[in-house]
Amino acid sequence: MNVVCLDLEGVLVPEIWIAFAEATNIPELKRTTRDEPDYDKLMKYRIAILKEHGLGLKEIQDTIATIDPLPGAKEFLDELRDTTQVIILSDTFDQFAAPLMKKLGMPAIFCNTLEVADNGEITGFKMRCPQSKLTTVKALQSCGFDTIASGDSFNDLGMIQASKAGFLFRSTEAIKKDYPQYPAYEEYSELLAGIKAAL
Repeated sequence: MNVVCLDLEGVLVPEIWIAFAEATNIPELKRTTRDEPDYDKLMKYRIAILKEHGLGLKEIQDTIATIDPLPGAKEFLDELRDTTQVIILSDTFDQFAAPLMKKLGMPAIFCNTLEVADNGEITGFKMRCPQSKLTTVKALQSCGFDTIASGDSFNDLGMIQASKAGFLFRSTEAIKKDYPQYPAYEEYSELLAGIKAAL
């Protein structure tokens, strides 16, 4: 049995931190997993900037409320889910993902959790497991699933490499150049065709 594992941000919805950086006019928050492969380092950097500016979970959630899925993303996901099982594997957080999942028709998502103080300050984060995307793909495989994976960033490469088929979607030129063995698509129709051919 196949299961398709998709990244969330940059693949199905806009990058949450970039949207928040633009909403708050704090360009330092535009740094994402496309720029920084070390997720732990990236999140500590983000939390320090939030603290410096006195921003917390509510302000980020207010921005997320204004975000819609990328054009064509829900239709792509609907057609894919009509064909096979799909799990979204994301390094985002429950507190960010919930409203976006409603807009995408409530697909299954495995993500992480923020640690939030009573006053709304983000004090830390709890990863679901180490190398969460790769670890989850390997766990699915140990249960007898064949995985097909797609994402756009450094933190997606592990699950792509470990799967029976993997695709880059709207990735950076640098990642595409360094990993030419993986088909790189820009359109949902291309990604859908690639996944269907791999099933």
